[in-house]
Parts: sequence; C-alpha cells; structure tokens
Amino acid sequence: MARYILSQKCIFRFSRGFNNSQRLRASTNFSNTSVIHDRQNQRFTVTLDCGGAVSSAVLKYSLSEDQQVELISTEVPESHRGKGAAAHLAKAALDFVVEENLTARISCWYIRKYVDENPHLGYQAYIEDE
Repeated sequence: MARYILSQKCIFRFSRGFNNSQRLRASTNFSNTSVIHDRQNQRFTVTLDCGGAVSSAVLKYSLSEDQQVELISTEVPESHRGKGAAAHLAKAALDFVVEENLTARISCWYIRKYVDENPHLGYQAYIEDE
C-alpha cells in the first residue's frame, strides 16, 4: 500500500517494505528520488529535488559486532523540514532493524519521537532502553 505526502512543490510516494536492493522509490513533480540504504557507510539517504534545488536528508547509524544498531542522527536541510523526509528515514531504519531482527539504541531525539508517536508499528519491541 502506498502513502502520499503532498508538500508545496513535491509529492513523496512511500511504499511499505523494501526489496533486496534496499531502495525505496519516491516521486516528485519534477524527478524521481530514492531512499537508499548504504550499508557500507551505515546511513540511509534520500535525495530531495524540489523545484530544481537538490539536497539530501540523511539518517546515520552504527552497527556493532554484537549486531546492535545505534540510530545516531537525522539531518534534513532546513528547506525540507516538516515535509516528511525525517519520518521516512526513521521508518526505513526501523524497518531495517525489524527485518534483520536486530536491537537498536536510539541517540537521536527525532527517531525517539517517531517511535513514541507510532506505537502501533511495533518498533518498541526492538529498542533497548538505556
């Protein structure tokens, strides 16, 4: 099932789940963008292209040898804040934790807020509170 978020000049299309490439498509009025899980650099990135201005939103994490994920931070350009990019990154990262059956520590205030505001998604069971 797809979900659409309309904001000024952009329409983001979000779908549930990921395929093996860990790529999630989003479409805007002007071009296609993707949320990409970069395992090597331990981050999720979405390239935002709205009205010709290109920028990126990033969620950084670290993965320990004992398979615990620390969700470190989300960074969204000021011009794109409040339009759903951080929520989309948080969902992608938390879905990764669930799909890989990992545990997570949350260092980022936004990701903590996302988990707290969406208890119906079941992420709390994978969060290790400090």
